Amino acid sequence: MLVCHCNLITQKEIEQTITEMLDADPWQLIVPAKVYHTLKKRGRCCGCFPNVVETIIRVTEDYHRRLGAGETEIVPFLDRVRGLRGQYGSMSHEGRTTDHRAA
Repeated sequence: MLVCHCNLITQKEIEQTITEMLDADPWQLIVPAKVYHTLKKRGRCCGCFPNVVETIIRVTEDYHRRLGAGETEIVPFLDRVRGLRGQYGSMSHEGRTTDHRAA
């Protein structure tokens, strides 16, 4: 499945990149910009970043489960990340009031 239309990056490429990064350091913080840098790409419109974040969370959870990490180490942290994403992702118009008009 194509995730990034600007750079023609597939879901499988992103998953492989995340896994390679986790192989190098299982507890590093992975963000979309880091994934794109590893792929030698850059975010253009960045519309795919929310999907990349979800992929990072899913692949990281699966990776640590395969390593045998306990649920107490994995789930609370990633649930907090999801909670923050929902909290900040719910703001419409980039935090502007409804009477604000862009040029």
